[in-house]
Amino acid sequence: MNNKDSRFEQMRRMTGAILGPLCAVLIWFMPIEGIEEPAHHLLAVMSLVAIWWITEPVPIPVTSLLGPTLCVLFGIASIDEAFKQFANPMIFLFMGGFLLAKGMMVNGLDKRIAYGIMSMKWVGDSPQRIFLAIGLACMLCSGWISNTATAAMMFPIALGLLEAIREMMAANGKTIDLSSYKYATGLMLMTAYACSIGGVMTPIGTPPNIIMLGFLDQLAPQAPTVSFFQWMIWGIVAMVLYFVLAYVVLWRMFPADVKHIEGAREFIRNYVNSLGKWTRAQKNTLIAFTIAVLLWVAPSVLSIIHGPHSDIMKFYDSHFPEAIAAMVGALLLFFLPVNLKKGEMTMTWKDGMEGIEWGTLLLFGGGLAMGALMYTTGLSAWIGTGIKEALGGNPSEWLFVGVFCVTALILSELTSHTASTNLIAPIAIGAAVSLGFSPIPVAIGIALSSSLGFMMPVSTPPNAIVYASGYVPITKMIKSGAIIDLIGILVVTIPVVMLLVKWVMGI
Repeated sequence: MNNKDSRFEQMRRMTGAILGPLCAVLIWFMPIEGIEEPAHHLLAVMSLVAIWWITEPVPIPVTSLLGPTLCVLFGIASIDEAFKQFANPMIFLFMGGFLLAKGMMVNGLDKRIAYGIMSMKWVGDSPQRIFLAIGLACMLCSGWISNTATAAMMFPIALGLLEAIREMMAANGKTIDLSSYKYATGLMLMTAYACSIGGVMTPIGTPPNIIMLGFLDQLAPQAPTVSFFQWMIWGIVAMVLYFVLAYVVLWRMFPADVKHIEGAREFIRNYVNSLGKWTRAQKNTLIAFTIAVLLWVAPSVLSIIHGPHSDIMKFYDSHFPEAIAAMVGALLLFFLPVNLKKGEMTMTWKDGMEGIEWGTLLLFGGGLAMGALMYTTGLSAWIGTGIKEALGGNPSEWLFVGVFCVTALILSELTSHTASTNLIAPIAIGAAVSLGFSPIPVAIGIALSSSLGFMMPVSTPPNAIVYASGYVPITKMIKSGAIIDLIGILVVTIPVVMLLVKWVMGI
């Protein structure tokens, strides 16, 4: 990060540190009509939490703990009511996903998948096909493991390929500066964007997805439950459309000026050969991961065969909910042996604990806690009524969903997409219920939109990783990101949510 960026970050944090408490105090003592006292006081606390989530004067997980703590201190809620969401089953679904992802990373299964895609015969040494293969590898891996980890894994491969191009050019008597080389910029951006795009494929692919499912469960219990398999139906469609869009835009903006990259095949082959043969740990990890996936998709298969209200479905739902399916797969990593005589298992406790993003879990729990309090105090209903009036009293559902999708996208460009989802989700769900809409389309729309933060290095960790390479001018990231963001929202997100999601859910 350069000095200019550093000064901006310092100013942002300092402004938030002052503005947050000031707004909270003003709202606390400001007379507001049509709102009960608990909701009024919660609004004051929420203003502090929202501003600090966006400006980050303290770490985001700390703010997530601060909100429920203040609610107890000021008598807005009891300690049981304020903190019970930190044990929400969705927390354990996420935890299981983190452990499975860590197992894949520790044992090298993620590299086998990514390098396997890169080494396919159709890729060869064509710059365009390598561009496509890098994107596919990033996208498919990030559907199951952290987009940050995927970007970090694929980043050196992309850098190595660019160095191969530079050396090939030098051998032909042409010197290029990779920091201003179009193809280098495009390959870096494809690496970052594909990692974020892949996250929409599954509920565990990125935090906003699971956060929205948690909020739907807590704030709209009357709405149909979204299953893992149902999410994957629209998640895969949205992912493919986003990817095609990103690929077309980036390739047109940053094409290669060579037809072949000499040495690319050998470079990739060396990466694959360095992995050696499949290890017992990799096979065990694949077994655990496969079992978890089968348990996640089994309810949809059983529902088709036996009916959604059959006895076998009731038994399965009560004994194998999605959080338990995740934990079964994750815990198997600690029981499947690699060397039974030495007591070595597929994953150690230390690796497992390092694999859990505790800050994200705390942020998730804090967001659910504040969202639940907004519901029980009536604050979400009050905000929903205000939004209804602001939109003319009887807006179309397309307009309503579009407004929240754009808002989620803008917030995700400015701060953590996890924090922005926590902030906007309770408001959107409350407003949807107030307007008589199903909350599912707007919730899914927000989750998908939050993964489209492509304009700024601070928007997502993959953006920051590739920006640090020095090959991505900030103006190019803003321009390409803005184009993909705008087209993605209008052509992919809103139609997928309003047509495919509603059809799948039967609403």
